[in-house]
Amino acid sequence: MNQKTIPDNIVKLLSRVRLAAQKSQRSAEDICIVAASKTRSSDTIRAAHQSGLCDFGENYLQEALDKIEDLADLNLCWHFIGPIQSNKTRPIAEHFNWVHSVERAKIARRLSDQRPPELGPLQILLQVNISGEASKSGALPEELPGLVEEVMGLPHITLRGLMAIPAATNDESQKTQPFARMRQLLREMQVIAPEMDSLSMGMSNDLEAAIAQGTTFVRVGTDIFGPRDG
Repeated sequence: MNQKTIPDNIVKLLSRVRLAAQKSQRSAEDICIVAASKTRSSDTIRAAHQSGLCDFGENYLQEALDKIEDLADLNLCWHFIGPIQSNKTRPIAEHFNWVHSVERAKIARRLSDQRPPELGPLQILLQVNISGEASKSGALPEELPGLVEEVMGLPHITLRGLMAIPAATNDESQKTQPFARMRQLLREMQVIAPEMDSLSMGMSNDLEAAIAQGTTFVRVGTDIFGPRDG
């Protein structure tokens, strides 16, 4: 990966987000770009921060903890966006600002119990298996009401919304459907938990469709950092 291309990549990405927001009559300021930085070096993240990004999403805990320590001099917002094992919840609760990938009440309870009170509430999203793929993590849509009921009252977390990774497709007409369903699910869950206000969906190849359906976070890796090595 060539760090020299990162500033230009970010300029192009910001333009894409701005144009997509305008087409949907939204403000680009309401859409947060989370730079998906798994396998990327601390120096690469530092270069992205120098070009204006503050939010970084990590999938692998130990790798993330090393980078969080390396970059402690920067004012970064760290998002955990990968699968969560029960034995990894304490360091996630202690080091991250947001967790996008909570799929079980047990994980939410552990994050709440292990969140240091002095850090304030951990912001969490419930991951939804919106395309029903056996290989994907996430609660099924029909499981969401019960999960929201279990999670919303936990003391040291704040339930903010939903996250999804739809099945990949190159058919533009098929990109919209899962995002529209996620938007509807959020509206339904807001009846139970009115404070839920966030959607995390959309990546490099489908962020326009996600923005059109109201996403508040887009998780972008390749279009910022370039293809991963190997």
